[in-house]
Amino acid sequence: MDKVTTVEEYFNNLPEEHHKLLSSVRKTILSVVPDAEEVISYGMPTFKKHGVLVHIGAFKNHCSLFAGGKQAQEDFKEELKGFKTSAGTIQFTVDNPLPATLIKKIVKYKLQQNKEKAKK
Repeated sequence: MDKVTTVEEYFNNLPEEHHKLLSSVRKTILSVVPDAEEVISYGMPTFKKHGVLVHIGAFKNHCSLFAGGKQAQEDFKEELKGFKTSAGTIQFTVDNPLPATLIKKIVKYKLQQNKEKAKK
């Protein structure tokens, strides 16, 4: 994918199946934090509120939700069974999408972490 500068541009360059999948993830994230700032960071759509919440990205054979570190993976270990995880990344596919309820929990978790960091 060519270097993009806006979230809309990123989505417009996706293959249809990844576009649908990540659009659903994006909608779910924004349902939790409707005033999240959407930017491109590390070449991917990034959602910010009191700091970075999550990044999402499309790759050749999967999509990823980057939840920032291994702690989130540890805290959601049971719910993430069946998904490949590594170094703060949760991989999912069209055939095995992340449930919206889990995405919401992770985003709320990250929002709470960011609020606590902002207080310090």
